[in-house]
Amino acid sequence: MDEKNSNPSTPTKERVLEALGRIADPISGESITAAGLVEGVRVHGARAQVILASPHHQAEARQILGKICESEILKIPGIRQANVVLTAHKPPPKLAARKTAPDLSFTRKIIAVASGKGGVGKSFVAVNLAVALARRGLTIGLLDADIYGPSVPQMLGIKDKPTLDEKKRLIPHKAHGIEAMSLGFLVDPDRAMIWRGPMVHSAITQMLGDVAWNPMDMLIVDMPPGTGDAPLTLASGGSLSGVVLVCTPQEIALADLRRAIAMFRRLEIPTLGIVENMAWYEQPNGERVPIFGEGGAENLAKKENLKLLGALPLNLAAREGSDRGANVFMISEAEKLAQRFDEIAEKLARITKDN
Repeated sequence: MDEKNSNPSTPTKERVLEALGRIADPISGESITAAGLVEGVRVHGARAQVILASPHHQAEARQILGKICESEILKIPGIRQANVVLTAHKPPPKLAARKTAPDLSFTRKIIAVASGKGGVGKSFVAVNLAVALARRGLTIGLLDADIYGPSVPQMLGIKDKPTLDEKKRLIPHKAHGIEAMSLGFLVDPDRAMIWRGPMVHSAITQMLGDVAWNPMDMLIVDMPPGTGDAPLTLASGGSLSGVVLVCTPQEIALADLRRAIAMFRRLEIPTLGIVENMAWYEQPNGERVPIFGEGGAENLAKKENLKLLGALPLNLAAREGSDRGANVFMISEAEKLAQRFDEIAEKLARITKDN
């Protein structure tokens, strides 16, 4: 036996193949080695390169699989760099049919938190709303489907990559009393995410069905802003129980929110209510300063016959805490804001119970 290959701390092609054999192909359900996807493996010192073959029409859908492979390869002792390349010039030897829709029996309800545009604090609302619901005794999961800018890992203070269970499913992280999964756990946080429709569909489908979620009362989904592929993916399978829309008082945000309302109505997804974020800034003397305008969300809710779940003020301590992984309930200077999240969670729990 080659002495180099006999050393357990020396990376080898065989050890890379063994690691890849523990990963399931999300389309066929088999291991990627059994499905014939591994077209080539090369190990040079501390670097490993893997080529995954995929039919042209499935290449984009398997992009997230490449990231999972890289994560698993980097667990091999001695490997410091992993590069997985997908090629679409020929089909793999075994081509199985696409898997059916993901099994969503782990949750009673799936609630999306969405917005018409970016920059309104949608992820901040999603994270703290999930924590507030968990404080009410509900078992809550949080799926960060904002694939273009996954910020949930930072807001929850999670830096570790998820591990896999015996069925090769991703194990969600647990923090602040909730379970959480995000594409941000799998990719380089400094890497720009350039995704097309099929890739968006595949990523969200995998994070729903290929994650070892525990049984829960409600899964909160932090959606990408706007009216793109993500809501269409979740709506196409009849998965969403409803949506909570987030906006700011300024007119441009409300104009975009009107388009989001129209889209969800067209998709026949109930809008459970509106949360107005950054509604005002409260000065030390208690005076409220409506920096972005006043009354916009309330007027829109009345016009569209929707519920205004609550209004949230700007809070510097909450913003700083969010950057370091603290929710509003952990920050003494954000006590009033935390109370408002509790009130919104109570309203949402009551609405979803009645529906």
